[in-house]
Amino acid sequence: MKLYQALFLILALSIIVWDAQAQRGNIWCFGDSALIDFNSGVPVSGVSSLDTRGTCISIADTTGNLLFYGNTRAATAGAYNTLFWNKNHQLMLGGDSIAGDGWYHELVIVPNPADDSLYYVFSVGVTYSIGLLYSIVDIRGDNGLGAVVQKNIPLLGSIRMVDCLTAIKHGNGRDWWVIARPSPVQQPTYNNIWNIFLISPTGITSSSVQNVGELNGTNLGNIAVSPDGSKICFTNLGGLIENYDFDRCTGLLSNPVLIEPQLTIGPYPYYWSSEFSQSGRYLYVTSSTVIGKLWQYDTWASNIAASKTLIWQMTFPPATIGSVKRGPDNKIYLSCAWNDSTNSNNYPYPPTAYYTENMNLSVINSPDSAGTACDFQPWSFYLGGKRTYWGLPNNPDYDLPTLAGSPCDTLVSQNELAGAATVGSLHVYYHPAWEKAFINASNLKGKSGKLLVYDMHGKVVHSEPLRILNGYYTRDLSMIGYAKGMYLITIQTEKERLTKKVMVE
Repeated sequence: MKLYQALFLILALSIIVWDAQAQRGNIWCFGDSALIDFNSGVPVSGVSSLDTRGTCISIADTTGNLLFYGNTRAATAGAYNTLFWNKNHQLMLGGDSIAGDGWYHELVIVPNPADDSLYYVFSVGVTYSIGLLYSIVDIRGDNGLGAVVQKNIPLLGSIRMVDCLTAIKHGNGRDWWVIARPSPVQQPTYNNIWNIFLISPTGITSSSVQNVGELNGTNLGNIAVSPDGSKICFTNLGGLIENYDFDRCTGLLSNPVLIEPQLTIGPYPYYWSSEFSQSGRYLYVTSSTVIGKLWQYDTWASNIAASKTLIWQMTFPPATIGSVKRGPDNKIYLSCAWNDSTNSNNYPYPPTAYYTENMNLSVINSPDSAGTACDFQPWSFYLGGKRTYWGLPNNPDYDLPTLAGSPCDTLVSQNELAGAATVGSLHVYYHPAWEKAFINASNLKGKSGKLLVYDMHGKVVHSEPLRILNGYYTRDLSMIGYAKGMYLITIQTEKERLTKKVMVE
């Protein structure tokens, strides 16, 4: 083959690969109003409605058009400070008062395998003991702009979680695994517990609780997932770096490989974030000490720890290093935040705090090259006048393909999906600090009805009309002024009646 023909073939294949790549993760929303659109193959900066130092999420449709996004907010009291935004960058209908309080990996979006118009959004409480919860977005709501139809339904309650919520697509290419870890903070011992949930057409199943790997001693951690979903890396502020095998068919973690141990005394390296290169060979880790550092590890080396290579060291102490995230273009992007001397928490920025370090992302252009050949370029992607903090989107690979030839490369028929559970259900969760009852119902029959609250003497103490949207109803009901005790929450439609007990404390 002639040289020009070979070059043409390589170019054609690269175009095909790009066209076949994920579209649903092509819009990033993060930081202070920042947005990046990867749809053309070349990232383009834009504008979002966010103002967050950390946790942010977004999802597009299968052609790369933004559907919705969300963020948590620091410096705001309480455990329910997450906001959801629609594609027009407006606050989504019902998109406030959702769990999350301003950390970095508290949220993740998972498409509902049974209905391509529904999306689960999982949340964890890191500072507050609210555990793992989920809300549901119906993108058909509000005339196609989306609406939150269920809100803050608890899966793991009354505990704190590690700031490392993650989702990985099942090997069948349809279902999902959601991975969470309970926090060791305020507990008597460290732990190596992993909670794995299966998301399938029949709903959410607590698949397993696994005890594997080193003991984790901090609530600020990070999970990176290899591009094929077969490996994960857990890092934490105490210096722990550990790789695991992940079975996309069973959701099981195995074969932990300790790269660096968690330290029992300082100084600590404060490993902040990690990310794999496209081949899965190289692991990049940020260290957020006074002088921020970017490290590279060769995970194919016989001694991974010995392969540790310093790629970059910050020379601007007012700025601090943050997250690394592989983009749809397979480059790795790094965020930094500016520490103003008058604002030790670094959030929100003062109106005048516009600097090179927070108006640009840094880029690893060739992540699959060893050492400095990875071509790290600091402050090389301009955000169009917007600013970044530490966080980048906690988006999974929405389009990770089926694990072809594996035991789980099978799917049930569409007829079986159509027969999935359709029994009406009602969830009620009372939050004593907010004195609110979060009411969520699904698979409701009918279009309208009443919400009724009874005391234990059978007296109706509250009544209001309700409207059902595509079988869903959600309500944040204030219980201020209610006497302590048990109440019955009832949804009465023209076709059914559902009731749950709730204790007001």
